[in-house]
Amino acid sequence: MLSPELQATLQRAVDDVRSRRHEYLTLEHLLLSILDDPSGIDIVVKCGGNVDKLRGDLERFLEEEVDELPEGEDSGPDQTLAFQRVLQRAAMHVQAAGRQQMTTGNVIASMFRERDSHAVYLLEKQGVSRFDVINYISHGVSKVESGEPVVPRAHGVEEDGEDQRVSNPLESFCQDLTQRARDGKIDPLIGRADELERMIQVLSRRRKNNPLLIGEPGVGKTALAEGLALRIVDGKVPQPLLDARVYSLDMTAVLAGTRYRGDFEERLKAVLKVLIGDPKSILFIDEIHNIIGAGATSGGTMDAANILKPPLSNGELKCIGSTTFKDYRQAFERDRALSRRFQRIDIGEPTVPEAIDILKGLRPRYEEHHQVKYTDAAIESAVELSARHISGAHLPDKAIDVIDEAGARVRLMLPEQRPEEIRPALIEEVVAKIARIPTRSVSSADKKKLADLEGDLRRMIFGQDKAIEQLATVIKLSRAGLGNPQKPTGCFLFAGPTGVGKTELAKQLAAVLGVEFIRFDMSEYMEKHTVSRLIGAPPGYVGFDQGGQLTDAINKHPYSVVLLDEIEKAHPDIYNILLQVMDHATLTDNNGRKSDFKNVILIMSSNAGSREMAAGSIGFFGGFGDSIGDPKSGKKALERVFTPEFRNRLDATVMFDALPVEVIRKVARKFLDELDGQLAEKKVQLEVSPAAIDWFVEHGYDKAMGARPMARLVQSTLKAPLANEILFGKLASGGVARIDVKDGAIDIACEPAKDDPAN
Repeated sequence: MLSPELQATLQRAVDDVRSRRHEYLTLEHLLLSILDDPSGIDIVVKCGGNVDKLRGDLERFLEEEVDELPEGEDSGPDQTLAFQRVLQRAAMHVQAAGRQQMTTGNVIASMFRERDSHAVYLLEKQGVSRFDVINYISHGVSKVESGEPVVPRAHGVEEDGEDQRVSNPLESFCQDLTQRARDGKIDPLIGRADELERMIQVLSRRRKNNPLLIGEPGVGKTALAEGLALRIVDGKVPQPLLDARVYSLDMTAVLAGTRYRGDFEERLKAVLKVLIGDPKSILFIDEIHNIIGAGATSGGTMDAANILKPPLSNGELKCIGSTTFKDYRQAFERDRALSRRFQRIDIGEPTVPEAIDILKGLRPRYEEHHQVKYTDAAIESAVELSARHISGAHLPDKAIDVIDEAGARVRLMLPEQRPEEIRPALIEEVVAKIARIPTRSVSSADKKKLADLEGDLRRMIFGQDKAIEQLATVIKLSRAGLGNPQKPTGCFLFAGPTGVGKTELAKQLAAVLGVEFIRFDMSEYMEKHTVSRLIGAPPGYVGFDQGGQLTDAINKHPYSVVLLDEIEKAHPDIYNILLQVMDHATLTDNNGRKSDFKNVILIMSSNAGSREMAAGSIGFFGGFGDSIGDPKSGKKALERVFTPEFRNRLDATVMFDALPVEVIRKVARKFLDELDGQLAEKKVQLEVSPAAIDWFVEHGYDKAMGARPMARLVQSTLKAPLANEILFGKLASGGVARIDVKDGAIDIACEPAKDDPAN
């Protein structure tokens, strides 16, 4: 299909042949007609041709070399074979390229195969080649330098047949943030006054006036650049930045469609030429680490970064970049010549109160969009709960996601079900769905959790009331704001015999508070070199580009209970690492990134001193194993293992007692209840007689080993036989399992379900 412009060009050529009374329609007639088409003129000029001289040469050739028909012979002009071949060749090229229309540019490019034609001779005489034509019509790369930069046309412009080439490359490859600010399409910037002031100060420098914003994803780096555009529009900037314009570079648009060497460089240089020519222009490059290697050909070194270096260093170009700590470290920082041209500005994650202020500032935009109101309590819940439960993202971005999701959820409800305002209960449901955890776990009723903390823990941990009381007291002090704000929520050392509930108490504490439970088995860190696994390998070692196990876990779950199980088995160097955690609630990994432990409950369990505490008196003072030794001997053992500076930073050393026999009955009942819950899933009902419970208490009690022998006894005497019955016996389709004592041993009577077809 011919474009409208090409149809008009061919018609002019036919009319010209008839007016000249020529017998054949030749390529020279076609080229002369093309020179009357604006797009044809543009192609010839950008490929180095002189339109006026070319037109004159063609006129002279047609007048002197082509004969006129005799008077009276007015037959229609016939097309020469060369003319037909050019159109056929152009049509095949268009079809192969998947285009819909054949344009003037396609015809000019096809002409060059007719080497014997005078039209091609005249084009080549002026330096116009087929490569020049293809390079321009496909990629917009001009052969000539002009005062106005040439912007490569987008792929498929020829399909419309219109000259859609834009004279200003900023319109093709950049987004004017100041214009978006005028149009009200940019959200307001709340807070960040210090970072914005620092950015304006760097932009006002004479040389190297290029701020680089570095921060985790979602902390507001792009919002800072947009906030600068808002300040410029409002006139709230110093004199040097008044009337400035901020352009955001779309690197994908610059790269799109570049096929030949030089295409990308031509586009980027066109953008830079306009920016350098306007001292009031500021370039913003989001994810600036992507410019390293962008546009480079295989084996070549000329990428976007190297093109930008000269104007960046001499102050001709003001450029704002943004990147993350990880990308800066892995890509940007390695190019020292590029990184030294920027002034680094670290953008930290806002605190919870700061994030609440940010969301309150953005609230009108989301209320207008979703047609619903947000209460102050809902905004506060969104920030607090997202900070606590949503990992892998940062404030304020994840809190904004929560209120946006809640608004969308309300907006999709039926009118009669739609609430007038969003309250914390709905926010809790949204956070639970995003974090994939039960709704109860994200309840914002922290006060009720703290009030019931001791009771909840006592229902699950038996015989350790004193330890639970110590733990709850320190946590309540911290949550009430009476603790040290620069330290973790709590730092505890759990000491005592094995099997008395040290690890279980840490687990249940995390479950009651609704936070993540993170456990490290410190027996894996016995060697000196394993210490680096917690904070990451040093430079030059394998895994340097990866973070540490402890620091990464805290960055992912800032609200958590961290258990360092059997800490006495770890290498002593780990104690030194933990000193700064317990003192300042920070830990720096191998890449210099700090992890915040202020909302972490740090628990270290140890069996050190348990042997001394459990040692019975010998001789005249009591029977062996019937009494507990002096607790002071256990504390002395802890003092031998842990240094004074380590013990001095603990909030409490919680001593766990050996389990007395009356507590073992509760432990036995707990294990049997857990088994009952497992059997219920198999449609099996468990009935345990009091005599059976007494039997488990008698045979499962071991003061030295704690509750673990009870677990092994339940497994060997109950779980193993019941497993066979469930798989192959009477309980395959459910039923009742009755547990009793017969002849001094556990007796299991299984009764299949009444509707079992095997009965």
